[in-house]
Amino acid sequence: MQKPVKLVVFDLGSTLMYEKDPWDSYFPRADDALWQVLRRAGVTIERGQLYNDQPSLFSIYGQRRGDDLSEPTTAGVLDELLQDQGYHLPKDRLREAVAAMFAVTQENWLPEEDALPTLERLRQDGLHLCLISNASDDDNTQALIDKGGFRPYLEYIVASATFGKRKPHPDIFRSVLDHFTVPAEQAVMVGDDYDADINGANGVGMQSIWITRRAYNRSPDKARGVPTATVSTLAEIPPLLS
Repeated sequence: MQKPVKLVVFDLGSTLMYEKDPWDSYFPRADDALWQVLRRAGVTIERGQLYNDQPSLFSIYGQRRGDDLSEPTTAGVLDELLQDQGYHLPKDRLREAVAAMFAVTQENWLPEEDALPTLERLRQDGLHLCLISNASDDDNTQALIDKGGFRPYLEYIVASATFGKRKPHPDIFRSVLDHFTVPAEQAVMVGDDYDADINGANGVGMQSIWITRRAYNRSPDKARGVPTATVSTLAEIPPLLS
């Protein structure tokens, strides 16, 4: 590494956890679970009326993400859609519907085998550990952290939907640096998404480690900078930082 590191910031999906199956079979079941709650809440319209030409709430959420890197919440998007159709559900019922949906998708996320040993080694080395996840729902993020067994190791957790901006927006990285009062050059971001994780961290002066085993694009445009290091597994990280 370029300078000694005090803080390691992890991404969640495709970094500490992986998708065990293709998503095709999960999204319809997740949407069915959502609608079971909506029906009990008195929503009688057909899905097509709510979704227009989109197949699910997941698709609509993707369209609602702002080009300015603003991050809405899934419950907020659902509420807007329902209100447009004249339905005004209480917040607890909206949360129940969204939680039912994410309970299905959580089945598809598993922790990487080397995640917990790596976190344990880094903690033993005296490093601060935290997480920034581009996620549409904080409760879902927290549930996945517990499923992976990561909570005892993470001192601070930021989900973009709660923060209001997603990676690579500089403010979400600066919020973590401010929390730990650590200079950017003494912090490193570990993630699979080149633009969100690597370019985002580089943009605020942090060091970066690109983990490639689940990376969607392994030949990214590196015009905005390169990672401080590239690894294929989490197990490679502790020796880099020792």
